[in-house]
Amino acid sequence: MAKRVQLLVGTNKGVFIYTSTMERRNWSLQGPFLPGWEAYSILGDTRNGNKLYVGSSHAAYGATLRMSDNGGETWEQIEESPSYSVESGFSLNRIWQIVQGHATEPETLFAGVEEAGIFVSRDNGLSWQELDALTKHPTHPDWFPGAGGMCLHTILVDPRNAQRMWVGISAVGVFRTLDGGTSWHPCNNGLNRVPTGQPDERVGYCVHKMVLDPQNSDVLYMQEHSGVFQSVDGGDSWFPIEEGLTLREGDMPFGFPIAIAPTGDLFLIPLESSEQRSMRDGKLLVYRMASGEYSWKPIGDVLPEEQRHVSVLRDAMTVDNLDPYGLYFGTTSGEVFCSLDRGENWERLPGQFSRVLTVKTLILED
Repeated sequence: MAKRVQLLVGTNKGVFIYTSTMERRNWSLQGPFLPGWEAYSILGDTRNGNKLYVGSSHAAYGATLRMSDNGGETWEQIEESPSYSVESGFSLNRIWQIVQGHATEPETLFAGVEEAGIFVSRDNGLSWQELDALTKHPTHPDWFPGAGGMCLHTILVDPRNAQRMWVGISAVGVFRTLDGGTSWHPCNNGLNRVPTGQPDERVGYCVHKMVLDPQNSDVLYMQEHSGVFQSVDGGDSWFPIEEGLTLREGDMPFGFPIAIAPTGDLFLIPLESSEQRSMRDGKLLVYRMASGEYSWKPIGDVLPEEQRHVSVLRDAMTVDNLDPYGLYFGTTSGEVFCSLDRGENWERLPGQFSRVLTVKTLILED
C-alpha cells in the first residue's frame, strides 16, 4: 500500500494540512479547516481508521473538541467533550494537548486542558472523564498560572508501562503517575522555582515543554522557563544541560519548544529572553544536541539572508519517525519550515498563516 506523510498545522485561525510522498520533497496544502477557530492541539490517529482530533476554541463559543474521519472535509463536534463539573469551580478554557494512549490500549486518548487538568477517553474520543486525582492533589491550592494561563500542555505515556505517565503544567511543574492517573506525585527536584509567593515548594515550576527519550523512558528532557534540563530517573530529579546555549554573559537559555528524534537527537530554538520572546539578534537559529553528545550546537540558520524577529511556541516543533527523520516547526508569523538533514538545511513550505500554535505529523496508508 502507498504511504503518505501529512503535516498537521494548527493556527489561531484554523487548521491546515500539508501532504507529501514519503520522500517529503514536494508538499500540497489544504485548508483552512475550522476557519476562525483557534487550534491549540491536533492529533492524527490511524489506530481505528484515519481520524483527526482538534482541540478548538473561540472567544465567543469557548472550547470544543472536534473529530473528522475524512481528512478534514467534515467535522463532528464531540458532545461529551472534556468538561469540568459546575461543582468543581474550574473553567475549561482550551484543550492544549491530545495524545494517544499506550499501544496496548488502542481506543484510549488523553487530553490536557486549561485550567490545568487531564481527561481520558476509552472509546476513541466519543466520551471523556476527568482523572480528577490531579486536580484534587494536596498542592492544588498553591497552583499558579504562567503568562499563557495555567495549562496542562504536555502528556507523556511510557511506552514500556501503560500505567506510568508524566504531565507538564505551566507554571506548576511536573507530575507523574504510576497507576494510570489514580494518584500523582510532583517531580520537580532540581528545577528553578518561580517567585509566585505560594508556600508549597513542591509546585511553582514553569515547565515549557517535555519530551521522552525514545530508547529509555527513564530519561526525560525539558525546556523550562529558566533553562534546559534532563532527568535520568523518571523525573525524580533534574539537572541542567545547557553547555553551548549561553551566547552572552548573563543570558538565560529561554525558549518554548523541545523536540527529540527517533535517534535521540534533541532540538531547541532559543529566544532572546523572557521579556523579549523573539529570536536572538533576529536569527532564526536551531540548536541540536546530537545523541550521545553533551553540548548544544547551532546547526542551522534557517533564513540567513533575512532578519526574523519571531517566536516558536511550545507545541510548534515536531519530528516524524521516518528514516531519515524530518524536523518541522512553525512560527508566530505563520511560516512552516522542514529539514530532512538533522536541521542543517531548511525548506520553507508554501503558504503563510496566522500564528502557528501546534505542528504534528501523521503517516497515512492508502
